[in-house]
Amino acid sequence: MKILIFAGSTRTLSFNRQLAKVAAGIATQAGAEVTLLELASLDIPLYNADLEARGTPPDVIRLKQLMFEHPGWIICSPEYNGSFTALLKNTLDWASSPVKGDGTWGQGTKPFVGKVVGLLAASPGALGGLRSLSHLNPLLRNLQCWVAPQQYALGQAGSAFDADGQLQSDKHVEGVRAVVNQVLWAAQRLQV
Repeated sequence: MKILIFAGSTRTLSFNRQLAKVAAGIATQAGAEVTLLELASLDIPLYNADLEARGTPPDVIRLKQLMFEHPGWIICSPEYNGSFTALLKNTLDWASSPVKGDGTWGQGTKPFVGKVVGLLAASPGALGGLRSLSHLNPLLRNLQCWVAPQQYALGQAGSAFDADGQLQSDKHVEGVRAVVNQVLWAAQRLQV
């Protein structure tokens, strides 16, 4: 089973990028073929329909292809002002925008339809980014994704990781593992 994992942050010391790496390790141990995507590796501008009219950026096409090829995804979402990041919204907006006149990507929802998506969040606060997940969930469902009911928000993330970027608490590891396992289980059953 192929699984795509990414965080809605490009910050060097991002808790959500660390959480994405932990999830990737757990998914690999479970036998999944994991692609850990760093959004900073893609040259994707701020979405603008005028810019898009001049041509969809090549890295947007690359992103669409990556999303399409993976039946399961894990998204690790930071929380900014009680919601998900502008980076994550911009990424999803570009990925869902149809490429006019393109036989492959003319349908905007093609990268999303039927994907099983697990949601994780990490935050220094007590709620762990839970509010960002409550906003992200309906956006993904609107794009025709299957959002896994199991989700995990890691609170007090500033003290949750060790020096190697691993979670220190078995409780936190099991919370992430539950999401990963549910995504893998559902994606195997829904894959066409």
